[in-house]
Amino acid sequence: MRRKIAAGNWKMNGTSNALAELEHLTASLPANAPTVVICPPSTLLFRACETARNIAIGAQDCHMQTSGAYTGDISAEMIADSGARYVIVGHSERRDAHEETNTMVRDKAEAAWAAGLTPILCIGEALEDREADNTLNIIGGQLAGSLPSGVSAENTVIAYEPIWAIGTGKVPTLEQIIEVHDFIRTRLIARFGEDIGNAIPLLYGGSVKPDNAATIFKAENVDGALVGGASLKASDFAPIIAALAAS
Repeated sequence: MRRKIAAGNWKMNGTSNALAELEHLTASLPANAPTVVICPPSTLLFRACETARNIAIGAQDCHMQTSGAYTGDISAEMIADSGARYVIVGHSERRDAHEETNTMVRDKAEAAWAAGLTPILCIGEALEDREADNTLNIIGGQLAGSLPSGVSAENTVIAYEPIWAIGTGKVPTLEQIIEVHDFIRTRLIARFGEDIGNAIPLLYGGSVKPDNAATIFKAENVDGALVGGASLKASDFAPIIAALAAS
């Protein structure tokens, strides 16, 4: 039985007042709640870890080095020191705006492991790739280049986020989501074997909302979601968590 995970990426949103949402979210969790992860901005990591109850905290990125002259960056060790347990690596906004390569993402995932963190490793295609029917080639290349050896179901989560669906309100059809998630599962099994490949949690991300979550979670190889805007308010995120718990 694979882990079900509902992860929220707050991106560059939230000051100290937003921490009250963690308390509201905790109060709304169903008895059979899946693993819930909130990734606030780094300025809130320590306080989020102190505030959260029955919710894991993660960071939105980490550097591949443990320390050094990297002004403005944050290491996996620093994240772990805050009490956080997860870190997002390879998000499309980092790959695009910060020109992060597959190799850099792989190195960040390994740095996360070394610090005792679980990376949520993101992959996804741009609109032009989808329209050119090149999605699976892009996903296969990102998996091969970004995912280190040594992966297990306990130390890694993979999130498929079609770039054209992030924050746009556009959502792939259920058939498109199933196609990509089944492809990812097949590639994981081919590389890591049946036991590991079948056990790694696969999340879908891209305009997941309370009104479409239950449909998305019907897919066999969708084990949860990486949610952006809808994770900022407990009232929006709680129904998504409930839908996952019921799936």
